Amino acid sequence: MTTHKVGYLIGSLAKGSINRKLAKALVRLAPPELEMSEISFKDLPLYSYDYDADYPPAGKAFKAAIAAVDAVLFVTPEYNRSIPGGLKNAIDWASRPYGTNSFTRKPSAVIGTSPGAIATAVAQQNLRSVLSFCNSPQMNAPEAYIQFTPGLITDDGEVTNDKTADFLRTYMQDFHVFIARVRSVLPKDA
Repeated sequence: MTTHKVGYLIGSLAKGSINRKLAKALVRLAPPELEMSEISFKDLPLYSYDYDADYPPAGKAFKAAIAAVDAVLFVTPEYNRSIPGGLKNAIDWASRPYGTNSFTRKPSAVIGTSPGAIATAVAQQNLRSVLSFCNSPQMNAPEAYIQFTPGLITDDGEVTNDKTADFLRTYMQDFHVFIARVRSVLPKDA
């Protein structure tokens, strides 16, 4: 099967983020056909259309990183029933200026973890709305709202619950199939 480059964005900028742990787990559990790499957005200034005529180096590098991958995986917490401001800012940078949207036709998936019972369900719905506007084909199923409990995922990304590990492994396999399906009808260079 074809190998696909997947860039993943971690919605939380915190070093000890539980979503960073989840991202590490997803990288470990991904099929070998997915080349996973983090795309950081921590150095981006707040977006303004004043930058559109001359993007700063951090904005250019971020857009180039998105352009270089075949698909994007969003691993995000929920802040105030929405996505973190830093993640929204990153999406704004990648999708602007008008006519240069880096997410157009780029397959994406959304997942997240939180200690709360509904995990990141509302944030994911908000993010899906933004990605729809950005014309990013989204893997809509399976949905993945992971309730984080202490010790569920170690600092190096090992999932300690077998059912959760199996679910996440299947999620990543399904993402691989989704990417291949989207790319078969929307080639990267089309």
